[in-house]
Amino acid sequence: MEIFALGEGSYSVDATKKFIPFNPETDNRKDRPGSLFIHVNPFLIKTTDDLILLDAGLGYKDTRDELLLHQHIRNAGFDPDDVTLVLMSHLHYDHSGGLVVERNGKLEPSFPQATHVIQREEFEFGLSGKSSSYHVEIFEALQSSAKIDFVEGSGEYKPGINYELSGGHSKFHQVFWIDLESKKVFFGGDELPEPEQLIRKFVAKYDYDGQRASELRVQYGKKAAVDGDICLFYHARTTPIGTVTYKDEVFAITPA
Repeated sequence: MEIFALGEGSYSVDATKKFIPFNPETDNRKDRPGSLFIHVNPFLIKTTDDLILLDAGLGYKDTRDELLLHQHIRNAGFDPDDVTLVLMSHLHYDHSGGLVVERNGKLEPSFPQATHVIQREEFEFGLSGKSSSYHVEIFEALQSSAKIDFVEGSGEYKPGINYELSGGHSKFHQVFWIDLESKKVFFGGDELPEPEQLIRKFVAKYDYDGQRASELRVQYGKKAAVDGDICLFYHARTTPIGTVTYKDEVFAITPA
């Protein structure tokens, strides 16, 4: 099993939920009052049977009008059409924007050969248009021409890939465990988005159920420490792939 972090860069997001590229070396946080600053890291896992994408980033393009995500996949040594599975923790725009690409004025699936694994109720809620955190046009494009396996609750998707309905960050958020080829990987999406949130325990206002999300962070962190999982941190600043230790009620992260 090979694991790649497909860093899509840093962004600020304000109350309008618009994501604006942010370069920590040249941009000043004070120029964007009231903004949150995030880092975006989709992941790619190569196994014997599959090329797996975990969440899809914002879908920003480079100067050649090509998806950054596609270019990062090529830089890892693969073709975007080689992706066979897209595992989605949830469908907020910063995780789902890269699921589609605009070509000739029309949105098309970015990974037409892949099967997309999505919680059914998360998809239905995103499609409803009840929250600006979800972009309906993405789901309409997927619904019309992408391969989707809707899952419900928790279970085994296929041997070695398990999912759990967590419901902390969004109501129908899910997390994944991938246990293949002598490696164990945990992808917590926005339940365990960055090492800092594990180390500094707090309740976040942007979570659907902040208390539950905070408790899940600790629960998943402890489990990863006991099981020796490789953790994938989607919003990590510096350590997107790492292992967790827990001693004397203190978490520590080591790059993997």
